[in-house]
Amino acid sequence: MRRWLVGTFFLAMAATTYEDSIRAWQQHRDAGLRAPDGWLTLVGLFWLKPGANTIGSAPSNDFVLPKNAPPHAGTFYLQGDKITFGQKTLSYDDLHPDIIQIGSISLLAIRRAGRFAIRARDTASPVRKNFRGMRYFPTNPAFHFRAKLIPNVKKIPILNIVGQTEMEESPGWVEFTFNGHPYRLRPIYEETSQGRTLYFLFKDTTNKSQTYQAGRMLNTPLAVNGIVDLDFNRSYTPPCAFTPYATCPLPPQENRLPIAIEAGELRYEEPHS
Repeated sequence: MRRWLVGTFFLAMAATTYEDSIRAWQQHRDAGLRAPDGWLTLVGLFWLKPGANTIGSAPSNDFVLPKNAPPHAGTFYLQGDKITFGQKTLSYDDLHPDIIQIGSISLLAIRRAGRFAIRARDTASPVRKNFRGMRYFPTNPAFHFRAKLIPNVKKIPILNIVGQTEMEESPGWVEFTFNGHPYRLRPIYEETSQGRTLYFLFKDTTNKSQTYQAGRMLNTPLAVNGIVDLDFNRSYTPPCAFTPYATCPLPPQENRLPIAIEAGELRYEEPHS
């Protein structure tokens, strides 16, 4: 799966209090969003067709970049599962992609559900410049659970926001008890630069008005002795809240909770123009 929030749950091991650890996580999250390669910099997602695909700021290109790019930046060629730009064959590995830098704009190849695309980032993106930060529910330890992993290994279909479906491996159910009632979520695995994590895509009743409508995300360490450190105070908003150029996976039907998880990030509010 894609890297949405690499490394943030590894933070704050040395924090003096639980609230300090959540505050450190929030600060790391903010820095990641504002980073030169953060989600706020996305300015394009271009699906490749077989053969030549031209790119640049001129309207005559197959893929049109912002005006600060050269009129004709080059051509991507797609042959089977091979993508080239100039003389270079591009890696589309999510953890180790090849980056093409054109001024403030960077281009990289991705593969989603058997299709290939070019993702464009611009450090001069207005969304990045105007970002005011995220808002959060008050930190609440009641939403931090020692949850139980119930093994049930299988692949499950995960639909993304652009209508593609990929089969992803799930280790089973993760069960927690809230207000005396048991609830279950089915995570999938996500490979990050710091190792494999459990990756939760979930919805709850706060999506109606308080949090992002399509659901939220949460990464946790793998289970230890059958126990998962499930902390909803670290749940976060999918990239699709900030940009139309992401390919966010959506929560599966079984991960729709009938309760309000009033923890983690609140709905992103775009700055007024």
